[in-house]
Parts: sequence; C-alpha cells; structure tokens
Amino acid sequence: MRNTLGNAVSVTLFGESHGKAIGAVIDGLGAGIEVNEDFISHQLSLRRPSDALSTPRREQDPYIIESGVFQGRTTGTPICILIPNEDTRSADYGAMAVTARPGHADYTGYVKYRGFGDYRGGGHFSGRITAGLVAAGAIAIDALRKKGIFIGSHIAQCGGISDRAFSDYAEEINILNEKQFAVLDDAMGEEMKKAILSARSEGDSVGGVIETAVIGMPAGIGEPWFDTVEGLLSHGLFSIPAIKGVEFGSGFDISGMKGSQANDCFRTENGKVVTKTNHNGGINGGITNSMPIVFRCAVKPTPTIGKEQETVNLAEMENTTIKGAGRHDPCIVHRARVVVDSVTALVLCDLLAQKFGTDWLAE
Repeated sequence: MRNTLGNAVSVTLFGESHGKAIGAVIDGLGAGIEVNEDFISHQLSLRRPSDALSTPRREQDPYIIESGVFQGRTTGTPICILIPNEDTRSADYGAMAVTARPGHADYTGYVKYRGFGDYRGGGHFSGRITAGLVAAGAIAIDALRKKGIFIGSHIAQCGGISDRAFSDYAEEINILNEKQFAVLDDAMGEEMKKAILSARSEGDSVGGVIETAVIGMPAGIGEPWFDTVEGLLSHGLFSIPAIKGVEFGSGFDISGMKGSQANDCFRTENGKVVTKTNHNGGINGGITNSMPIVFRCAVKPTPTIGKEQETVNLAEMENTTIKGAGRHDPCIVHRARVVVDSVTALVLCDLLAQKFGTDWLAE
C-alpha cells in the first residue's frame, strides 16, 4: 500500500477525513528554498469551501509545519505539514459503514482494506485529503515561480457551460491564481454557478473540465517511453479524486486533423526556438519543447448526492438503496483546480530535480 508520489522530490499523504488530522510529507527538496507561509494559507483558501456552491463543512485549515523548515527556509530534510480536522460530524456516516455509495470508493476500499478502513466522510479516499497536497504544492509553486515557471488553471467547462480559451497565458495565469472561482469570462462563471446551485436544489451534482497551462518550462525535461512528461503528470493528476480523463494540447481532437494541421511548425523568435501552433501541448516525444504545457482534466460529478440510488449492503450482501447523508459538494470543479495546480507543481519539481539536481530550485 503506497501513498507516495515522485522520485527525486516526493510527497506522501496521510490521514482520514474525520481523523484527528491530515497532512503531507515532502522529501527531496534541497536546502535554502524560501517557504512563504502566507502563500500556503492563500492556496489553502482557494480549496476551502466558502459558499452554497460547496459543502457546508467549514475547515479553516490552520496548518502546522512540524519539520524541515527553519527560519523561513527549507533545511533539506523531510517537511511534514499537519492540518487538524476540526469540523467533523462522523455520526452522519453510520449508514455508510457497509452500504456503498455508487460512484464512490466505498466498495473498492471495503474490499482492499477488508472492512477495516475508516469509512467516515470517505476516510483516506476523501477530497479532504487534498488539503495536504495543496499545502505541499504551495511550496513547490512558489519555488517554481522564482525560477520563472508559472502554473494556472481555469474552469473550462462546468454544468454544460463553457469558459473562453486562454489568450494571454502570462497575464491570465496571474489573474486566475487570485480568483476563488477561476474563470476567464466572469459572465460564463455566473452561469456555471447557476448550474451548480440548480443541481444542488435537485439533490444532484455536476462535473466539468479544468484546463491548465504551464509557462516557462525549459526544453529538454522528461524522458522518452516510460517517464514522459505526459505520463508522469497524468500519474499525479489521476490521483486526485474525481479526475477521470486527462488530455494534452489538442487532445482527442488531434486525431481528426491531418499531419499538416497537427504538426507544430518550428521557427526562431528572439534567438529561441518556438512553435507556430501548440497542438502537442508543449511536449514532443515525452520531452518539453519550451512552449506552454497545456492539458485538460475531466472531473466527474460528486458521487454523494441527495437522490435515492440503488446499491448493496456489503455486510448482508443484499440489494438496497441509499440516499446521501452528511455534508457534500454539488460540484468540486472550482475547488479542485488549485489541487491540479499543486500536483502539477510537485511533478514538475520532481522532473526538474532529476535533470538539474535537488539544489537547483534553491539556486
């Protein structure tokens, strides 16, 4: 059983949704990297539920850095970040001990852990665990920014409503990273919110698509075949609860193009090799080509809903029905985008450390 992502730079997650605490351990970051605790708090606030679009559970995430940071900088030893759980109502989940929610990990977790897992609030499978990823990712994001590498995501689609596409990566990434509901077109964002609230009023939920851009990555990062940039990013992204699809560049649409359309022609610009288009999402042969890395994640609707659904009582092995109890999100897309940014940063730090060494981010 493994809960660790990465090689040269790794992150390990621990805790359960209704346990005493959750958190993350980051190992492999070189010594001397500045740790901005205000920025960690800011990133956690982007994941935190705050209104009717999200769960009524209100965790303030007063994180504690237990080790690995001294006088505001990394020491080079493992960084342990602890986030206490405060607003728990475990009694809401009594019926779910042996009654699997459709679309959730209740059944697979019950089988894997032989019924000994903590089922409250989804236990270790809960989206609550992503707070540790965001706290760890904040350190990685800040370190990458100081090396001229910037990451930003917007809600490309939610509840059947679409946002406009990126037009100016550098400017728009900065704007998005300050928004609680990260869209490029605020009018479309309001329509998305209406769709989320409408689903909530029906006891239902909606999903969507998150589009991410990374600018400033140097060319030559990644490996062919088994450690491609797409492969390693996808490995991390599919670890995020509810992510069911990842595509890079033009994604599945590239299959309908001719080679003359899909190929990104090269040219020089200010002494640098660039491509005229970016259908391949900044990656060729599994290796970065210095163009923006662009990808999209499909996020499924939240599985716990207020509608009655068919399921199985696992203790009695009898067919039954279940209706979601507890406090749950009608949509997690707007909260998940900072998790996507965080995982992206951690994977890129790992790739860069493998190429340039673990001290490179501190230089």
